[in-house]
Amino acid sequence: MATSETETNNDTNSSHDDRAITIDYPKCSGLGHYDLYQYQGFWCFAKVIESVKDFQQNFKASDTDLVFASTPKSGTIWLKALAFAIVNRFRYPCSSVSKNYHHHPLLKVSPHDLVPFVEFKHDTLDNSLLHFTKNSPTHDSPCRLIATHIFYPSLPESIKTETLETSSSLWLFINELRAQLPGSNDYHPPLSIEEAFEFFCNGISVFGPFWDHVLGYWKESLENPNKVLFMKYEDLKKEQKTQLKRLAEFMGCSFTLEEERQGAVEDVSSLCSFEHLKNLDIGDWENHLTPQMVKRLGSLMEEKLQGSGLVFQH
Repeated sequence: MATSETETNNDTNSSHDDRAITIDYPKCSGLGHYDLYQYQGFWCFAKVIESVKDFQQNFKASDTDLVFASTPKSGTIWLKALAFAIVNRFRYPCSSVSKNYHHHPLLKVSPHDLVPFVEFKHDTLDNSLLHFTKNSPTHDSPCRLIATHIFYPSLPESIKTETLETSSSLWLFINELRAQLPGSNDYHPPLSIEEAFEFFCNGISVFGPFWDHVLGYWKESLENPNKVLFMKYEDLKKEQKTQLKRLAEFMGCSFTLEEERQGAVEDVSSLCSFEHLKNLDIGDWENHLTPQMVKRLGSLMEEKLQGSGLVFQH
């Protein structure tokens, strides 16, 4: 791990020099055009640190907030689409026979625009953190839908300490080990598979170590199951209707029996299908790893998750 002086990041929209932001944090180079810095236990880009600090200091949770936490490349865009469709299904009907179906926001803009990431607000939001601190819901939703990749301990205290009776909820949506594995060219820099694999196994990945990220939310879901719901990408793919009903119930907007008879669950599933949303699948990592790598990764995850009760298929 390198700890040399930081280069200025010319792409950041921040008014501060990256050197001033990151000089006190451990640095890792070699993963691509941008260095990673270790902030509060997780690795991230320099320009993310200021956004996370703003989020921690200024965000005030509401009792109707829904916060979606995930590791990168873990099916997050699918989760965002499903959540937005379920929460807003009365305002924006999901049925293809509905008169206004073709005007549904999910058919016009990316789920990332409808449920933005707090740590990338300088890149994706027009009005900075004010977008999240207003009392009114975003995009006419009955609640605020917010996404993040940061570790559970780094979330604002107003989210972590909200009483269990409220609907302020956290989500962790991950897939079976595919979340940050090397092999996805649209996300990872052009490293060799061996180099990227070594970084990952050493705990160095964007918003990693992966296992620490996962365990933080997993343990919280066990301690506070009314506040934190832990879901897996593969479970949703295999048991889509059951998992969508579970998701809706947890968000406080369960499907009624009449809705189920009319096919509302299937309508949400169809609207948010791979056919309608781009880049939903999470890649074919198994075609890039050697059998030895797969074996090493399986052993590593068993070691890191030992005693937690959390098991991934590999």
